[in-house]
Amino acid sequence: MRLTKYAHSCLRVEHDGGVLVVDPGVFSDSATALDGADAVLITHLHADHLDQAAVRRQLDRQPFPIYGPASLAETLGDAAEALRPVTPGESFTAAGVAVRAYGGRHAVIHPDIPVVDNLGYLINDVVYHPGDSLVVPDETPVDTLFAPIHAPWSKFSEVLDFIRAVAPRRAYALHDGLLNDNGLRVLNGQYTALSGTEYQRLEPGSRVDV
Repeated sequence: MRLTKYAHSCLRVEHDGGVLVVDPGVFSDSATALDGADAVLITHLHADHLDQAAVRRQLDRQPFPIYGPASLAETLGDAAEALRPVTPGESFTAAGVAVRAYGGRHAVIHPDIPVVDNLGYLINDVVYHPGDSLVVPDETPVDTLFAPIHAPWSKFSEVLDFIRAVAPRRAYALHDGLLNDNGLRVLNGQYTALSGTEYQRLEPGSRVDV
């Protein structure tokens, strides 16, 4: 598989001629990520993971299925007919790629803020994108983890322990759109030193083969 990491939490997966896009949000170059998409995975309804306008524009050009929690239907509005609801533990194929869903709920931001549905996705038994949660896939080895390194709902020690618990061969930074250069420098140094795996932050638009 060839992966392109866009800003914040968006990944584009190309495999055997198929194009699968994960979490094209408003902090990412969603239009570019979605170009030619055969299917889209959405972890949850927050705008930094779902750019509704960009998704609708691409659906008008080229229809594709959207996989994600059933609660996305209201957010998607007219585009909800493209939704294929997914439940935790479910396995399915999207854009010719095997996917398994994990978790079910977004991490708690604050008791006063409602907790929404969230799914993590294990893609082709190789790449894990957890969305906005720190759910560890049970009894499933993960080769490549995209770890949400910074969020209003997380702290460094929790994310570090999550990376260690998943124990991937390598980890890439995810969910970094709210960080400036100072924050990135500090966190990247800490994760590199303490995560216990090969850690790296990819610049937006970077490609890797897995």
